[in-house]
Amino acid sequence: MLSVSPSSCSILPSLRRLASAPGAWSAPQIRHRTRTGRRAFATHAENTFRIPLIDFSKYRNASSTAEKEQTAQDIVRGFTEVGFIYLNNHGIPQETVQHAFQKSAEFFTLPIEKKTELAWRDPRANRGFVQVGRERVTQSADAEEIKQLREKAPDYKESMEIGRDWDAAYKNYWPAEADAPGFRRTMLDFFQTCHELHVLVMRSIALGLKLEETFFDDKIHEQYHNLRLLSYPPIKTQLLKGDGQARAGAHSDYGTLTLLFQDSVGGLEVQNPHTGQFQPATPIPGTIVINAGDLLARWSNDVLRSTLHRVVAPPAKAISETEGITPARQSIAFFCNPNQGAEIACLPTCLGPAGKPKYPPVTTEEYIVGRLQATYV
Repeated sequence: MLSVSPSSCSILPSLRRLASAPGAWSAPQIRHRTRTGRRAFATHAENTFRIPLIDFSKYRNASSTAEKEQTAQDIVRGFTEVGFIYLNNHGIPQETVQHAFQKSAEFFTLPIEKKTELAWRDPRANRGFVQVGRERVTQSADAEEIKQLREKAPDYKESMEIGRDWDAAYKNYWPAEADAPGFRRTMLDFFQTCHELHVLVMRSIALGLKLEETFFDDKIHEQYHNLRLLSYPPIKTQLLKGDGQARAGAHSDYGTLTLLFQDSVGGLEVQNPHTGQFQPATPIPGTIVINAGDLLARWSNDVLRSTLHRVVAPPAKAISETEGITPARQSIAFFCNPNQGAEIACLPTCLGPAGKPKYPPVTTEEYIVGRLQATYV
């Protein structure tokens, strides 16, 4: 676990000296370039790099604000130094997570014809089924560059995107109950459960940034989130040896936080922000991997890191003298976002020594829709 020392938000920006502000919806700046290379398989961790493990029960069960602040400082320090944390004792029962995984797995076993009837269509909606090769996640915001990357090295995964079910403009695409019994109810319940945890973690971040604990409450209550079910099919190793190829390319996430539920297979790698090397975020049973996204980085003036990460293939099983096949992998990501029309501008406690924000204000919808439009074919 990372060592934790008392800190105040007024000195944290000194840890994140980056270059000048980008355009209205460009991603927060990353200190090291993405290293695509030919690394499609799992790497080994450096002993000096640690994602901190946070016992969230100390915040949830605290009897005073002072007790909450101790955990809040640990969480903010994790997002400041690494951009990722493991959250333990988070309050979501393991049976709830396992049930969501079961229903997700059942969905992906449906015939491709059934799934493509639910195809993702519109970045403003960001809902529906995404088949293998349609998405290419990357840090680039240039649509033509992403198109070339997608053609050269598409992401080997399929996903199902689910938003708030009461949205007046955009509806979720649900399989028929007969095709996927209990799928809709399970995912709606899980969506709400994840939102409630998001609220608590954002309250802890507010305390850690010297804001009122409920500062973010009225800025995230619309539940403008995205629940993404992910399936990484088995794949022959030769297909992963191309330049820049991975199960999911190096990228940062767009919103405030991402709650990632992993299976035991693993494959998530996080870029060490101090060296630029990618290192495994090994699954720890019972924990949730949480990372800060671009909008939280912009909100905090880069006090909190939106760190690059990717998904690579775990060790393969040999099927011949020259070929292997990787195991299937499942994960569930809950992409937490501010309200659709929320203005993301530098928080008052996060201005640097110069007293100027690095980024111009942007709304949640402007930023996220802009990134999604460039990402999908």
